[in-house]
Amino acid sequence: MWIVAIAWMYVTLMMALAEATSPQGTVLGAVFTFLMYGVGPLALVLYLLGAPARRKAIRQAEQAELLRLREQAARTEQPEQAATAQNAPPSPEQGPVDATQQASASAQADGGGLPTAAPVAPVREEPPGR
Repeated sequence: MWIVAIAWMYVTLMMALAEATSPQGTVLGAVFTFLMYGVGPLALVLYLLGAPARRKAIRQAEQAELLRLREQAARTEQPEQAATAQNAPPSPEQGPVDATQQASASAQADGGGLPTAAPVAPVREEPPGR
């Protein structure tokens, strides 16, 4: 594909050079010839042909991010499971629970640092007469 792009740029450069050196041509016309016949269409074609590769790269990046998030979640779940096992109510074999264990168990966060309940949405009042 790159050989075609290079060849097309060569052709349009030669067209622009021919127009610039022609007795009836101008340098401004040569610049517009090069931009409008060469750079513009070639940029558009290369952009359109590169779309599948960009889509594939985006998909791979999303999958890598998802994998990273899953691994991070798995690492954070392991300490929470251990903490849950520590804060579990004692079995009859373990004996009574002292006050410090109860206080630490009740002071535990909800796991995400988020509020325990969502705020209540305001009630919409209808204007009188409806």
